[in-house]
Amino acid sequence: MIGEDPLMIIKVEKLTKKYKDLTAVDHVDLTIEEGEIFGLLGPNGAGKTTLLNMLATLIPPTEGVAYVNGYDTIKDPANVRKSIGMVFQAPSSDDILTGYENLYLHSLMFGVPKEQRKKRIAEVLKLVELEDRANQRVKTYSGGMRRRLELARGLLHKPKILLLDEPTLGLDPQTRGHIWEYIEKLAREERVTVIITTHYMEEAETLCDRVAIIDHGRIIALDSPENLKMKLGKSMIRAKIKDPKLDLIKGLNYVTKVEEKDGEVMIMLNDGGSHIQEILCNLGEASFVELREPTLNDVFLQLTGKEIREESAEGEIERYARANGR
Repeated sequence: MIGEDPLMIIKVEKLTKKYKDLTAVDHVDLTIEEGEIFGLLGPNGAGKTTLLNMLATLIPPTEGVAYVNGYDTIKDPANVRKSIGMVFQAPSSDDILTGYENLYLHSLMFGVPKEQRKKRIAEVLKLVELEDRANQRVKTYSGGMRRRLELARGLLHKPKILLLDEPTLGLDPQTRGHIWEYIEKLAREERVTVIITTHYMEEAETLCDRVAIIDHGRIIALDSPENLKMKLGKSMIRAKIKDPKLDLIKGLNYVTKVEEKDGEVMIMLNDGGSHIQEILCNLGEASFVELREPTLNDVFLQLTGKEIREESAEGEIERYARANGR
């Protein structure tokens, strides 16, 4: 069992998944509290989905242990599954059935009591604003409507934990915003713990109380989005300057970090708006200058040396695993 802390709903210790000589998830340690919206942020193939699938008991770990709602995912998978709802990255609703029929089938599979089924289906349809389309076949739904239906399905049996694998992938910005509203409402009002995998910066920054940045199966940073960005400084200046005088800049007490790469200078500092003129005077003549706040992509770039949008080599691990039926 997890222990005496009643707020801790997920605990992961040294969780690892290997496929022969390839490691998809590498000795991950993690704790998540009840009612938290927790983000797993990283490029495609970083191991986010593999970690989520182990928490959902869909694949066994090679090493380590995970407790979900107090239950060991290996020793007590049935109670783990009763505790979670999951929305997969790929659509999984039956196109031929109506929205209502999909939810009714799910209620049977998860043992929702007969006397509660109709009421519960009506509740989740209202939550995701699909009451008017409940009796239409899913094949007539838009992409956003399908994602909302799958959220409703994941919530139907009132799980304590909701696992969302790239829930807004491919959706337009307006629909993505609506999905975020539903997720926030669940966490704040229903105390549902939400774990969301994403490679969208805005999604992680807008939704998540804390974010674990994952690269090559390892958690390389874990904190609130604001704290992760603050570690770089409150502002960031990017400039193209011939023969920049970096020694002068590095000596300024409000500058936290200076880098030069591919003909560009990147300066992390506190209160860039007040100091940009002094910075530029000390640097030299610039052909290009940009002042902005740091993003989670900047954090990832500083930690790994690459953009979070780039697909990592570990995407090959995921493809290898699928090809071998794992």
